[in-house]
Order: sequence, then C-alpha cells, then structure tokens
Amino acid sequence: MIPLSVAELITVVRGEPHDIPESPPRITGPVVIDSRLAEPGSLFAALPGERVDGHEFAAGAVAAGAAVVLATRPVGVPAVVVDDVTAALGALARHVVGRLGATVVALTGSAGKTGTKDLIAQLLERAAPTIWPAGSFNNEIGLPLTALRAAEDTRYLVLEMGARGIGHIRYLASLTPPRIGAVLNVGTAHIGEFGDKEAIATAKGELVEELPPADEGGVAVLNADDPLVRAMAARTRARVLLFGEAEEADVRALDVRLTPDGRPAFRLSTPTGCADVTLRLYGEHHVSNALAAAAVAHEVGMSAHDIAETLAAARPLSKWRMEVTERADGVTIVNDAYNANPDSMKAALRALVAMGEAGRAKGGRTWAVLGRMAELGDEAFAEHDAVGRLAVRLNVSRLVSVGGQEAAWLDMGAKNEGSWGEESVHVSDARAAVRLLRDELRPGDVVLVKASRSVGLEDIALQLAGDADGVDGEVAAR
Repeated sequence: MIPLSVAELITVVRGEPHDIPESPPRITGPVVIDSRLAEPGSLFAALPGERVDGHEFAAGAVAAGAAVVLATRPVGVPAVVVDDVTAALGALARHVVGRLGATVVALTGSAGKTGTKDLIAQLLERAAPTIWPAGSFNNEIGLPLTALRAAEDTRYLVLEMGARGIGHIRYLASLTPPRIGAVLNVGTAHIGEFGDKEAIATAKGELVEELPPADEGGVAVLNADDPLVRAMAARTRARVLLFGEAEEADVRALDVRLTPDGRPAFRLSTPTGCADVTLRLYGEHHVSNALAAAAVAHEVGMSAHDIAETLAAARPLSKWRMEVTERADGVTIVNDAYNANPDSMKAALRALVAMGEAGRAKGGRTWAVLGRMAELGDEAFAEHDAVGRLAVRLNVSRLVSVGGQEAAWLDMGAKNEGSWGEESVHVSDARAAVRLLRDELRPGDVVLVKASRSVGLEDIALQLAGDADGVDGEVAAR
C-alpha cells in the first residue's frame, strides 16, 4: 500500500479523529477487514458482518499493530470515524488510484470473470509489477481492498467488477477509473435480479460507458462472438478492440480444438502476429477467456509470441475453479464448486465430457455432481431442467444432484429427457453424495463438482480429492 498519514486519511474520507495520539504512526501496511490479518502499520476497517460487528475487534487489531481503525463510532483505540465505512474505503481507493499513475484494467461479464482476471494478471505481470484480486473480490468492498494493495511501483491494476443491479458497475468504475475495460459475455447469471438479458447487458455495458475517449487512451475490449456485447461498441467513446472467433475480431482464435485430456489448443492471431497456444486449463470455454486476456496484453504492447508463451504456462490462481486432482487410483476430481450459473454449468459439463474421453476407452465414466444455481428467479425451474437434460444429451455417464428443490429439478430434467433412469440420482446433502461416490467410483472416472457458492459443494470435492492420500472424514453439514 502507498504510505499515508492519519491526517491524510482523515481528509480523504472526511472523518473525525478519536483517540488519535499526538504523533500517530503512519499507515504503511495493508487495509484489512479481518482483525486477524492486522499487522504493524495496517488500517483496520470495522465492517458489520453477517454474524459479528467489526467494531468489536478494533482493540485487537490495534494490539496487533494496526495504526488506526476506520469505524462508524468511537472504539476506545485510535480511530477515524465516518458515516459509512464501505463508502470511506471507496473514497480511499479513489484517492490512492489517483496517485498511482498505473494503468487500470477492469473486466466484467456474466461468466468467466475470475478465470479471465487470473489470465490477464499473469500476462501483465510478465511485463511489469501488477496487482489483481485474490479470488472474486468484485464488489464495493472487495474492489477497494484490491486497489489499496497497490504500491508505488505498481504499473498495472487488474480489477474484476460484478453487478447486482443497474448502476453498480458505474459506481465501481468511479472508484478506480479504468483505461481498458473488457466485457466478456452477457448470460443468464443473476437473471432473477435483472429480469432479462437485455437488462444484464445494460448493467455490464456501464463499464465501457465509463472509459475515457479514444484520444485519451480509452480501450473497450469486446467479445465479437456475443451480439449483446458486440453492440456495446455504440455505447463507448473509447477505441474498440474485438476478440473472438468471428472474422471481424482483432484478436482471434483459429483452428480451435481440444487435446485428448480436454485442454483447448488454438492458433492465436493478433494484429502484430500469430502463435500457437495450448492451455493448461480444461474446457473449450477457456478459449474466449484467453482471447480477452490476449487482447488486453496486445493493447499494452506484448507480442503474439510472448502472449502465447505466457498463456500456455498460465495456471488457475483462484481456488475451486476447475481445480483438477488426479488421484493415485486413477480417479480425477474436478472441483469447480466456487460458483455456478446456467452458462458456466453448461460449459463445465462440456469440459467434463472432453476430459472423460481418454478414460472412457478404459471403462472410465463421467460423473456430474451438481447443486442449485442461485439468483435465477422465475427462470429457476427451466434453467435447472435444461442443465439436467443437457447432461443426458452430452452423454455424461452419471448425474448426482445434491440438495433441495432446485437440485431435484436437475434430476427431473435428466430423467424426463427420455433415455435415463438409474443414471441420475438425487441425494439430500453432501454427506450422502460422498458416501455414494466412495462406494461407486473406479479407476478412470472423472468427477465434476459444481454449484452456486452458497451450496458448499466444495466439501465433496475436497473429501474425494483427499481420498487420494488416504484421508477420511465427514463433510460439513450444509
């Protein structure tokens, strides 16, 4: 973090000092919202949580070395008191980014944001010091926390922007004004909150509307293969750079194919050259993510050769997103349980089938262990039913749906497709799923575990992956 004085903090957040010593220490460490992460020189932001109030941990944070607390009331230790801690974090992030002089790259989309962010980060880090979010820090708290990790030598700041409604992305962009903005896709994630895909496109397109004009360096990186994203070119003053497989794309993938173990390979074409890429990631859906990242890297001056070389070496940086564990007994566990929506669920099923092809010749099977997709509103039944039916059409060997009503709809859709019976089963919870799988898995099987984050199906994947080391135990109740 860029060092700040307490006086500067007070000015930026328009706060009131309480219990500040005459010569307060400078803020030199990270901004944290968990008092256990406080260290000498850090700033502790006391946020209200679902179960606890951060103000109750202010004294502990200062005892651990925090220079000051950002709070909404006096806490008996050095504090700057504001009306809204979240808004104050945003104001502080805006101030720090304004001092940086770094290139801010922001991205949004209905699916693939975190994986694409990880690819962009690995590309830009090759060129210069780069900061990016750990995991999915893409809201009004996570985005400022990421920006505030930047140091004076940071040249690139990569930020993921999510939206729960109209105006959210516009607000996030006002905190950390991007020069380069990428929109990956418009899908059905959060359709229950937005109502339809056109409303989602309106929200996602706020990013390109907030970019500076072309003569000031603004660049909108848009998916040429998604009509709703492609149409956003009319909504921005920035220069437009298209990526995709379409002929008009500036950064294209040619000759897309999958390796025998399900990894995508393609010929990368950029305005400055071409190079072959084979990703370490699994599933054809990563091609579009890689192209978006390549377009950003091209924009900052990387050659096609360097982009391809870095993409080929890139690895997942965020947990529980297509994490692959190959057990000693020949069973492969794919933990993609961080989150799910209809588009990402379908992409993961296709990746599962591709990964299972090699094992199928040896008698291996593909298992889809799936749970509910949240925030689908009135579309919940239709979307869960469609995913269950797709599992049948893709010839997935077995479907295990886990949890309540929405999961039962997955099972119902598979059985109503017409050709399945015992291939699909619905179980009540993660414990039951683990017991079933432990009884039935055999060498060569590939198991995909995926659901919305609130379901907690990562417990299943972690238990099954742990079986490779002889680990035994029960998953947590959900």
